[in-house]
Amino acid sequence: MLPNGSFILGGAASGKSGWAENFILSSNLSPIYLATGRIWDDEILLRVKVHKDRRDTRWTTIEEPLDLATPLANLAADTPVLIDCATMWLSNQMMEEADIDHATQTLLDALRACAAPWVIVSNEVGHGIVPDNKLARQFREAQGRLNIALAQEADLAVQVTAGLPQVLKGSLP
Repeated sequence: MLPNGSFILGGAASGKSGWAENFILSSNLSPIYLATGRIWDDEILLRVKVHKDRRDTRWTTIEEPLDLATPLANLAADTPVLIDCATMWLSNQMMEEADIDHATQTLLDALRACAAPWVIVSNEVGHGIVPDNKLARQFREAQGRLNIALAQEADLAVQVTAGLPQVLKGSLP
């Protein structure tokens, strides 16, 4: 049985998405994959292909880079959703020059109201050096605040490093 809300955190290429996929599949329910990525270049296209190729026919994919509230509102209680990932969603919001506080609050409200168990993946960006430009520093700060809010909202928070989970909050089912 999945918790109502799970937050999966890790660095780039830490194995967090693969771990989250296996975690949600352990429910033996047919999950939704809510993809937030936009394809900006060939590198991102390849990353998306790797993610898609890893998923089998049990998954239904919804691609939504900005408005997560609408698909979350339409899910049944027996349809778990994996949101991959909060970092790309935040990047998209910033590229659109959205009001980040409002967008974050809308996302948090949607997660609270979601009937389905949700799992959201996010990058830990605070372990590196201080970025050398203003936009990168703003992004790092916004990502840190978003991660804090998502971790507080979740019943389970897991940090994945080298593909290995470490429970930060709650307990694995």
